Amino acid sequence: MMEEKRLDAALEIKKPCGGRTGRHQKHMEKANIRRNDALRRYNVLRERICRRGGSGGRERGVGGGTREGEQQLQYRAEEESHLQLHTVYQSREMHIGVGFLEHLRFLQQEQEAHAAEMERTFIANKPDGVQRGLISDIIARFERKGFKLVAVKIVAPSKDFAEKHYHDLKERPFFNGLCDFLSSGPVLAMVWEGEGVIEYGRKLIGATDPQKSEPGTIRGDLAVVVGRNIIHGSDGPDTAKDEINLWFKPEELVTYTSNAEKWIYGDN
Repeated sequence: MMEEKRLDAALEIKKPCGGRTGRHQKHMEKANIRRNDALRRYNVLRERICRRGGSGGRERGVGGGTREGEQQLQYRAEEESHLQLHTVYQSREMHIGVGFLEHLRFLQQEQEAHAAEMERTFIANKPDGVQRGLISDIIARFERKGFKLVAVKIVAPSKDFAEKHYHDLKERPFFNGLCDFLSSGPVLAMVWEGEGVIEYGRKLIGATDPQKSEPGTIRGDLAVVVGRNIIHGSDGPDTAKDEINLWFKPEELVTYTSNAEKWIYGDN
């Protein structure tokens, strides 16, 4: 009993400030198992020494030469237990430390990659699309793909505003016609967010000429002629940025996490 108490005292481990966590408790249980194994081996060896000493072996163990052998065995058991505990906690700390750092690096890389791929694009349902009642159909196509609507409003653009929107086409012969049409009625202005939304948004819209648009695209399914192709979409990152800034104020853009994102992109 005395030897067991001394081993317990030698192997005493302080609780962390916040108490024992589940993982800490498991390691403590493993350490106790190793301590008990060491104590059991010590008792077995002690019994062997006492037997070798004959019938008076146990008495000699109290005041004779056997006591020295018992102490050596006890010290050996204590050292072995200390070594086992040190190995357990050292490997535990290395495992937790290295694993935690690797996990942090992985999360950081995933977040950086996710942030780099997330884009915003400007999409406008032109006056013909609004008047034909195609708003819900167009929104549904972007939503079904997995893109997120972060800004939307109905606008009645003026001719001057339309000219700002089509400023890069100012030298083209059809410039005035485009501006007249865009300012002829209400426009549904939208900003969509998602990975690759600029490029795929263009594919979803289809070719400028509906006659050349593939079936399944918005223009391929819903439009007939170039002058009434119902929808506009930014053709690149710079254009998207300029058009979003033209049509929306910064406070009109909403940043939020959709519950569907983890089902679309996975856990990031």
